[in-house]
Amino acid sequence: MLRLLKIEFDKLRYNKASRILILTYFILLVLIALFAVIKFDIGPVKFHLAEMGIFNFPYIWHFNTFIAGLLKFFLLLVIVSMVSNEYSNKTLKQNLIDGLSKKEFILSKFYTVLAFSLISTLFVFLVSLVLGLIYSSFIEPSIIFTDLEYLIAFFVKLVGFFAFGLFLGVLIKRSAFAVATMIVLFLIEFISYSVVSAYNRGTDLADNIYQFSPFKSLWNLIDEPFSRLSAVKAVANQVGEDLSYDYAVHWYEITIVLCWAALFIFLSYRLLKMRDL
Repeated sequence: MLRLLKIEFDKLRYNKASRILILTYFILLVLIALFAVIKFDIGPVKFHLAEMGIFNFPYIWHFNTFIAGLLKFFLLLVIVSMVSNEYSNKTLKQNLIDGLSKKEFILSKFYTVLAFSLISTLFVFLVSLVLGLIYSSFIEPSIIFTDLEYLIAFFVKLVGFFAFGLFLGVLIKRSAFAVATMIVLFLIEFISYSVVSAYNRGTDLADNIYQFSPFKSLWNLIDEPFSRLSAVKAVANQVGEDLSYDYAVHWYEITIVLCWAALFIFLSYRLLKMRDL
């Protein structure tokens, strides 16, 4: 495993575009901290985001993993280009000539997916812990380490998303087309979900069906956290809206995404094995 990871990280180290994307991703994760210093002072409207409780434990785990999850597209580009470059630079054929099997080749990519997901999760954990210790009104250990399941969901979300990108990279071979295909597939799923929801308003039919689809299952892992804020709930109560949602991370949602990830990795291997390189 370490040997295969070293091969992949050596390739990334000498790829300038990948280095820039990786650096941009982690810089953006750090910039989550800027939410803490943003202050709005527009006439009578004055509020400080940090004072709204977004960095309170344990809410911070939910908020930061949700926001960080929106930034995963930058690492997706690295994963997809990592595969497409193997074809364009003919390093795939050279690796196979040097004794690397097709199974080991896919495993090296999958290990990289796991590494990026784990490093990202640990990074978000550290940033959230520091921000929470600075701004949270609750710093008791029993409160700090509550709701850490959001970090598990975040890790699984990245693994599933990057495994999907890895599969499209192997399937299409060109990073731009692979990313464009993912966007098109997302739009198809989103539009079809919206249509089913519109025709079955007032029921859970669309959610029950699409919870098994790739993008909706990824989204379901970490629900939006904004409606949990007391300020948002106060406004909702004034207009008669009920924001009592289920924000928990469920085991079956994690299982669905892991099944998709396993399927994408398996299909990537089968596709590579059938090809005459």
